[in-house]
Amino acid sequence: MENGLLIVLSGPSGAGKGTLCRELCEKSDNYRLSVSVTTRKPRKGEVNGKNYFFVDEDQFNKMVEDDELLEWAKVYGNYYGTPRDYVERCLKEGYDVILEIDIQGALKVKEKFPEGVFIFILPPSMEELKNRIVKRGTESEEEIMKRFKSAYEELNYISKYDYAVINDDVEQAIKKIQAIIIAEKCKVNRNKEYYLSIREGLL
Repeated sequence: MENGLLIVLSGPSGAGKGTLCRELCEKSDNYRLSVSVTTRKPRKGEVNGKNYFFVDEDQFNKMVEDDELLEWAKVYGNYYGTPRDYVERCLKEGYDVILEIDIQGALKVKEKFPEGVFIFILPPSMEELKNRIVKRGTESEEEIMKRFKSAYEELNYISKYDYAVINDDVEQAIKKIQAIIIAEKCKVNRNKEYYLSIREGLL
């Protein structure tokens, strides 16, 4: 059985990463969405174990000490991390694992998984980005401005990614991501052994 692809989606808060991840997983049984661990408080409607694993700082630090996280970072005053065991197990079982993580975390994952597919999700405009954050109604005015300022800084890292997708229309953005995944699976360097076996069979 071939290993699955590690697909990393990140970008500014409000770009719509969460929506894209959920829609992708609904469209294929071969996708597995990695659930992050975080020390931040749950937002309204979020469910522990589904949206995030909500833990306190002591629990999080214990996971770091025990090397149970593939990556972790402090973002907006809270800690976030990706459980190592779940990701590696799903990849070995042939599933494509989608990580929705911040840029700091994505760059750490890239060091350990350079063969991963790294996709930067962009809003159609910075004005629309601010509108989306405001409409969520979960942040104070100070937090909104902090996230908006951070979004400008995060755009500087786009060159570290393999692809960029503008999320102006969810369905179109999903089609682009699906096309990227298909193209990546057809890359010669991901299928060398298979192509060599075909060549040997023809001799």
